[in-house]
Amino acid sequence: MLAQQYGPLQGKMLQIMDENGVILQTDLVPDRQDEAWLESYMTMLKTRSADNKALQLQRQGRMLTYAPNTGQEAAQVGSAAAMAEGDWLVPAFRELGAWLTRGVDLERVYLYWYGNELGSKFADGVRVLPISVPIGSQFQHAVGIAMASNIKGEDDVTVAYIGDGGTSIGDFSEALNFAGVFNAPVVFIIQNNQYAISVSRQKQTKAETLVQKAVAAGIPGILVDGNDLMAMYAATKEAIDRARDGGGPTLIEAYTYRLGAHTTSDDPTKYREDEEVEKWRAKDPVKRMKAYLIAKGIWSEEEDVRLIEQYDEEALEIFRKVEATGETELEDIFKYHFAEMPEHLQEQYDEYVQYLKEVE
Repeated sequence: MLAQQYGPLQGKMLQIMDENGVILQTDLVPDRQDEAWLESYMTMLKTRSADNKALQLQRQGRMLTYAPNTGQEAAQVGSAAAMAEGDWLVPAFRELGAWLTRGVDLERVYLYWYGNELGSKFADGVRVLPISVPIGSQFQHAVGIAMASNIKGEDDVTVAYIGDGGTSIGDFSEALNFAGVFNAPVVFIIQNNQYAISVSRQKQTKAETLVQKAVAAGIPGILVDGNDLMAMYAATKEAIDRARDGGGPTLIEAYTYRLGAHTTSDDPTKYREDEEVEKWRAKDPVKRMKAYLIAKGIWSEEEDVRLIEQYDEEALEIFRKVEATGETELEDIFKYHFAEMPEHLQEQYDEYVQYLKEVE
């Protein structure tokens, strides 16, 4: 089992593919068709195109604050691709690749970052919770969903994401503890991109790794090269299968890097050196997977260029549709918190309606 070979106390990190797209451990390559790997790679490309376009649009003042994903595509797509149709995905706010993999359409994502409440309403059958900006609270929700699956006798597994900074929040430890005690079918994924906004991983915790926090919770854990699509898929698939078979929760640390800013309100040059960024740019998950596919003869540079152009055009077209919806109606802020508006919100809403009548 991978969790035993690369567990929290083993001092090793699971890596199947190196930085040049060369397979290092053929015996660990997941049993998956080339077409499936190509599909995941295309989702990674779509993620990066959509990410770049969102950043450009925000800089033009056409979108609200945005959280870039560049550099973390493999950690997101690889883990989400390992999920079964009925499984639940519980995100934080930097999981664009996972959203696209699990059936959230880009229009919804852009609506959210545009400030439209409908950006949190996904299509029927898409088992993805809305974006969670409060740090760590989504882990509690994930455990609750997983416990409900057990109680209802269902075999669904919940996969939840958090950043390295979130591991310092109480919700993180509480969620791991509850999941372990109640043997909840949940897989926790830490996207360790080395920075919690401007605070480096080294200044965040004295723990040698983040995955070793699984030891205190009494659950399995595994450290994975988060820029390796195959490794992320393999580790997550094993954890999901174990959870589905009644083996309980797993903690995965995806060791990756945020190549861009924390959000568009952040200036990363204030707290990290360009040399560090360039070192990680050489480990780009998109480049290494492209190299692998080209070497296999199932992809080419020409196809890559054409697809990127296509995704760029599609992203802009989708955003223009979002932009055409106009500014968000203030009343929407009141509508979508509860099935029935509680008294204190109703009072505020009535005040708003009265104000509108007075200014007409």
